[in-house]
Amino acid sequence: MKRNALYTLILTVMALTVTAAPAKGQKASIQRVEPLSWWVGMPAPLQLMVHGPGIGAYDEVSVEGAGVTVTGVTRAESPNYLFVDLCVAPDAAPGVYTLLFRSGRKKLSYAYEIAARGEGFRGESFSTKDLIYLIVPDRFANGDPDNDSTPDTRDGLNRGRDGGRHGGDIQGIIDHLDYIADLGATAIWSTPLLEDDDPRGSYHGYACTDYYRIDPRFGTNALYRDFVRRAHRKGLKVIMDVVTNHCSSVHWWMEDLPFRDWVHKGDTLEITNHAMSVAMDPNASRADTRLMEEGWFVPTMADMNLDNPFVLRYFQQWALWWIEYAGLDGFRVDTWPYNEKHAMAQWAKAVTGAYPGFNIVGEVWNLYPDMVAYWQKDNPNRDGFNSHLPSVMDFPLMTAMVHALSQPGEGRDRRNGDIGSVYQALAHDFVYRDLSHMLIFLSNHDAARIGDVFEGHPEKLKLGIAMLATLRGIPQLFYGDEMMFMTGNPRRDDGRLRMDFPGGWPGDKINLFTEEGRKADKLKAELYDYCRTLFQWRKGKSVIHSGKTLHFLPEQNTYGYFRYDDREVVFVFLNNSDKDVTVPWTRFSEISAGLGEGRNVLTGERMRVSDATPVPAGEALIVEFVR
Repeated sequence: MKRNALYTLILTVMALTVTAAPAKGQKASIQRVEPLSWWVGMPAPLQLMVHGPGIGAYDEVSVEGAGVTVTGVTRAESPNYLFVDLCVAPDAAPGVYTLLFRSGRKKLSYAYEIAARGEGFRGESFSTKDLIYLIVPDRFANGDPDNDSTPDTRDGLNRGRDGGRHGGDIQGIIDHLDYIADLGATAIWSTPLLEDDDPRGSYHGYACTDYYRIDPRFGTNALYRDFVRRAHRKGLKVIMDVVTNHCSSVHWWMEDLPFRDWVHKGDTLEITNHAMSVAMDPNASRADTRLMEEGWFVPTMADMNLDNPFVLRYFQQWALWWIEYAGLDGFRVDTWPYNEKHAMAQWAKAVTGAYPGFNIVGEVWNLYPDMVAYWQKDNPNRDGFNSHLPSVMDFPLMTAMVHALSQPGEGRDRRNGDIGSVYQALAHDFVYRDLSHMLIFLSNHDAARIGDVFEGHPEKLKLGIAMLATLRGIPQLFYGDEMMFMTGNPRRDDGRLRMDFPGGWPGDKINLFTEEGRKADKLKAELYDYCRTLFQWRKGKSVIHSGKTLHFLPEQNTYGYFRYDDREVVFVFLNNSDKDVTVPWTRFSEISAGLGEGRNVLTGERMRVSDATPVPAGEALIVEFVR
């Protein structure tokens, strides 16, 4: 079916169902109430979205029990929704309250839990102290083969297809928490785990069909909460990947929208122009700005209208619900600039206002530093806009690091790029409001495998890992990059690059989760140990977490920089050339003078750095000093 024909069919169904009433003789009922539950003492007001045939006529609503009162009721355009505002008194007793809905003499009731607050947010979100390990759960490990296909979902197991579901799940992550912790990671970011019931390609989870349900092929809500608790016991934080910009075109509400403008729609399908510059461009046309915000990301993902206050409230409460229910440590938000920017600023402010210190990182896929900086909280933007978004993804630095290590440059070995691109990227640090809230990375689930980009050269990966472990910001590592997973295709190919982790499935001949399994591949064992050495060391280094940076202009494809504070200095020298060199230590004398014996971080040996200290081609030298 062609794109516009598909969209026309979707719009026809929406037009027919947005005003649908119960069939003749059908009794009104309540099918859904969201949020699913709430808690006493929450710092935010509560608005219930009640859905069911004919419920809109039952707009006389009350609550049985002291401490919880109805403060407002709003009918939607569809007769099958009500929005009910509740006030939960600070001294309300935790328990199950009965919501009473009346329409004349007709009554309906619904049991709704308002519980005592439990663990919730622990108060320390992800930060520069952490290494974030990014997982695509369908491809990480299959801990429960019984949920590979379920009777209530459409896209079943098909491990033979790159874009099919391969069976990885939450239990698989739980089973390998020790592996993640051993690597030196301290936080887990999993791509979305909420239900995605698209009939095809649902494994990635970015087209949600139920915002309050973990996809049953991954597990259950209770198992997700247990996963967070188990991760915490291992010293691992959990970051939830959320999507506010779009939902699946087969989301349950698409059959019966509360309001016609719940999602953006027109007479024909409009795809976003992907022009993120319109958000800060003073010369941008209204037409381009509208298409950027209101165009659908792809034909199968409906664009949410966050300018509708009920939609915005829905997503604010949904975020708070998952934080409180699961005890989350942070959010990663997909496609941040594609949302209505002022509405998303309100969303971020509501979340961080309810949970001070809670970190949110937004995907701002832009290669211009000033256009990335625009989206960070409290940036002094000329138009006065404040996103209230604490952290942003540093795509400019990612691009510079990959370019430096993969593109042709000087020297006999044309594989060598110009390490000066990293220097130039860091020279733009002056545009960022808060460098400690920059997420840095070499690759992720939306980019070609870094091993393929580096053409299988381990020295390139090691240089990249050295930078990831020592530069400013919050580092993130894509699963498998610690062993240079490769697909054989240097270009992005989503289904292939999100590959299965060997050892994660029953019957796998190789198990790279174990030291014994890695011994069978000397290179993978070497790379894993290299990463583990650096990331375990990094965990306790406040000079890396919060120290300043001093760097020197690259020469002959080598680059030296220092991370320092009042107590410690870490020296990093990257030889990206195809020649052995010695360290120009005297050139760095403004900081190196007076530094005595240090410790080689990679070997553990004590050493003194001098102009005669050798650094072989393609290697990094990292030395820590105590002042």
